[in-house]
Amino acid sequence: MQIHHLKRPKQNKTKKRVGRGGKRGTYSGRGCKGQKARSGGNITPGFEGQDTTLVGRSPKIQGFTSPKMANIPLSLSFLDKHFATGETVSLKTLTEKGLIKLNKRSRARHNAKVKILATGKLTKKLQFEDCLLSQKAKEIIEKI
Repeated sequence: MQIHHLKRPKQNKTKKRVGRGGKRGTYSGRGCKGQKARSGGNITPGFEGQDTTLVGRSPKIQGFTSPKMANIPLSLSFLDKHFATGETVSLKTLTEKGLIKLNKRSRARHNAKVKILATGKLTKKLQFEDCLLSQKAKEIIEKI
């Protein structure tokens, strides 16, 4: 067997030549006249003729809302005041009691975190779930 005896497993498919006589002649699937019928006649997305585009018509939104929410700081004295002994402190319990309000429309409410800071005194033993603790606050909580 020599090289000139080899055949490709599948022949290359020839590209359909449009607009050169035969079945796809004359308008070649481009319709009649107009900007899109011409060669190089492409229109950018969002183009609306002479009219102002949808983007141009829409009101300009000022500012930026970050999808990340800053930690909600809470002091130990605040928790001591609003929670009974043995209760769990979490984002859910804080919102149920109405101590924290999260914006319902904000994307950031899903990423909200509570951070407990070591300001004030804690006299009750509390359980913490999904809360960030400062180093001093952690020490104070572990002592109780």
